[in-house]
Amino acid sequence: MEPLNVHIDLCERSYDIAIGSNLLSSIDKYLPFDVAGKKLFIVTDENVCPYAKSLKEALLALGARWCEEKIFPAGEATKSYDNLKAVHEWMLINNIHRDSVIIAVGGGVIGDLTGFAAATVLRGVPFVQIPTSLLAQVDSSVGGKTGINTAHGKNLVGNFYQPISVVIDTETLKTLPKRELCAGYAEVVKYGLIADVEFFEWLEDENAKRVLSLDPQATAKAIEVSCKAKAKVVEADEREGGVRALLNLGHTFGHAFEALAGYDGSLLHGEAVALGTVLAFDLSVRMGLCPAQDYDRVVGHFRDAGLPVCAGDTSAAAALRADIKVYKDIMLRDKKALNGKMVFVLVRGIGNALIHKEVPEELVDAVIKDFLNKG
Repeated sequence: MEPLNVHIDLCERSYDIAIGSNLLSSIDKYLPFDVAGKKLFIVTDENVCPYAKSLKEALLALGARWCEEKIFPAGEATKSYDNLKAVHEWMLINNIHRDSVIIAVGGGVIGDLTGFAAATVLRGVPFVQIPTSLLAQVDSSVGGKTGINTAHGKNLVGNFYQPISVVIDTETLKTLPKRELCAGYAEVVKYGLIADVEFFEWLEDENAKRVLSLDPQATAKAIEVSCKAKAKVVEADEREGGVRALLNLGHTFGHAFEALAGYDGSLLHGEAVALGTVLAFDLSVRMGLCPAQDYDRVVGHFRDAGLPVCAGDTSAAAALRADIKVYKDIMLRDKKALNGKMVFVLVRGIGNALIHKEVPEELVDAVIKDFLNKG
């Protein structure tokens, strides 16, 4: 099967996303620079460092002047101030220059951390995204969002900094744990729920099972459709001043769940997004925006895909049983919040999302209360 290509049109910041099998074995075809003579910095994690080491060998064989990898622990806790400093120090000690290239090999955590480091070291060094998780392949590697987590919440420190290339090798998904694959699938479904009911119906029609079993054609199509959907939104609103916020369906609640869980691995990002999406649909139904049967379809689909739909489905159930005020305090720190008010991505039904700035607080309370009672 020939590799697929998705182009992100951002004028001088434009780049291509290559999607296919075994792309890393011919990596030079998908890099927009001549490897020969380059100084290359690879950032990765313990779970996928074999890919990084193989990549290093390939790049050195292609004539790279210098190429080394920096390996971090796997998990959300890696996106920290301390590790950002560690990346900066490693690069500076090894004499990084503005004509060097930084390469992120890993999931969304590594991509976000590496992108932020690339944006800030020497005030900006080119970087390449090589996402190895489904979540990163369909979401975090595309669009230029970078950042780290803090005690105050997820991704509250970061910036927008586009990669020069994204290389998606679907073979890397074969070593992904099933739980991680399911968590990434939540971000695939998101694109159908936001603005593509036909894609959601395609997933409902047995294709979710094909994607989760890594059928090559179904997986490539799901990634391509997701990347094209994100590309369209990013091209229209690169810095999230408007329509790009729609991509945060499920994230206002979801980021609160992650903060309460403490980024300790008991709740993966995609699992939190699935829970948050269930609550966003519930809130939309209560506001009279969305048919109740659409809520039921989403809950059923997530269940069938092995995703959590209530706190009790997760290892973080105890941590999620917090006071409603705690939830709202966290959600008010969400980046979409305006003038001391929570802003939500809601739906008029499957495939029809909207940004809502006037959600009655008592309905938010009721949704959270029911969620906690079910958990």
